[in-house]
Order: sequence, then structure tokens, then C-alpha cells
Amino acid sequence: MQESDLEAAHALSLQVHWPHRLADWQFAFSLGGGIVAERDGEVVGTTLIWPWGPAQATVGLVIVDPRCQGRRIGYRLMQAALEALGERSLLLHATAEGRGLYERLGFVRSGEVRQHQGTALSAPLVALDEGWRLRPSTHNDVFALCQLDAKARGMPREGLITGLLAQSDTVVLDHDGEARGFAMLRRFGRGLQIGPVVAPDAEGAKALIAHLVGLSAGKFVRIDVDFDGGLTEWLETLGLLRVDAPTEMVRGTPLAAVPGTRLFAIATQALG
Repeated sequence: MQESDLEAAHALSLQVHWPHRLADWQFAFSLGGGIVAERDGEVVGTTLIWPWGPAQATVGLVIVDPRCQGRRIGYRLMQAALEALGERSLLLHATAEGRGLYERLGFVRSGEVRQHQGTALSAPLVALDEGWRLRPSTHNDVFALCQLDAKARGMPREGLITGLLAQSDTVVLDHDGEARGFAMLRRFGRGLQIGPVVAPDAEGAKALIAHLVGLSAGKFVRIDVDFDGGLTEWLETLGLLRVDAPTEMVRGTPLAAVPGTRLFAIATQALG
């Protein structure tokens, strides 16, 4: 994939009713690379890849033109991605339609995501225990937030976090002067996206999310959460209804979070 392919890739995502803007494609591509399938000079398939250091990577935005499905184009795109990424452990989020392909390529289920979205309602703030507070992020937080994300996701993603910080409203969960969690809000797709959200527990995650939902009341908001985090019913009380349930899948060594730090919401389904 080259930068000149991004408009065609964006057009493909519109064909399959994905909400990405051209700007979302440009940001995703700037963090990694990609592979396209062409037919007679026309882009008919895409896969993006993000190597996060020598040991892990993420795969996403796997799309095949609906007119060309059933011709093993998706399989060949994924084979090319696997070859490019070598022996790294790989993470992706699979649609119901794509899960069978990924299983044949050695991916196994590692979790479930719930996509919630809608017009955000005013959110009551979540009370925090003594010593805990929410505050805006500063330049001095960059290293700590990258470390928190790496512990929660199980792989280092400095490029992703620094790139998101440049375009997001970021709130930090602080305990006695130490960053213990964070959440980001930015433009994405049809409106605003909350994620990633990292916190030590569900109450911390709720405090972070409620703050950002409160800033977004009356606007279209999306958040993709780890189903095991226990936030799905609570999110629906904020006007964010469940609309999809992709499967998290891993190929290779499972990703392990550091105890005491958890990823409650992903950045996007593509980036993880």
C-alpha cells in the first residue's frame, strides 16, 4: 500500500458500510503499512499492519470489494501480511464473516469486544476515593501513558499513543501524583470515539468514561469495550447502545497484561 491508495481504500470501506473517514485511514496508515490487492489496476482489497516492536503486531482494516468476494483475495492478503510480520504474535478483531478465515490461519479467540454507540446523554460523575482524581494530561505524562498502555495491552505502542495524544482530549486518572489510568476522546468515523481507556479497575474506568461522555453530551459517541470489563450495561444508561460484538483473536504467544492495569476500551477495532 502507498499513500496514493488511501482514497481507494476509503472508498472500499464505504462499500462495506464501515464509518471510517479518509482522515482515519491516513492516521492508521501513518503508524504502520499495508498491502493492497489490485484487479486491472483497481484496488479491490486491503490489509493494514502495525508492527509494535520485534515481538508483537496488530492487523486490521481487512476489506475485500463485495464484487470480488469468494475468490480467496482475503486469504492472500492475510498470507502476505503474515509473511511481512514474521514470527511476531499478532492481534486482530474479527467480524463474524471473517472469523473462519482467521481460524484457518492459526488465530484463536482471546476475548470479545462490544461496540457501543449513540447520542451521548449527560453522564453523572463517578465519585473517587480519597487520593484519586481526574486531571487533563500534560506533556509530562507522555512516557507514563505509553507505559500504562503497554502494560494493559501487552505490547509497546508508543507510536500509537503519542499519535493519539496529538489529536485527542486526554484525561488522566491520578493517585497521589501518579498516573494510574487514562482515556482519550477524538474525532473518528461518524462522530467521536472514546478509547483507549486504561484503568486499574472498573470504577476508575467508569470515572474516566463518564467525564468524557459528559463533555460529549448530545453528540454521536462510540466506544469499543472489553466485554469482560463489565461496563456494557452501564454504557447503555449513558445512551451508548450495543451495536456489534467482534471477536478478539491472537496468533502466537498470548498477550499478557500486567496485573493492576487493564485495557477497558480499545483505540479502534483495527488498531486494538
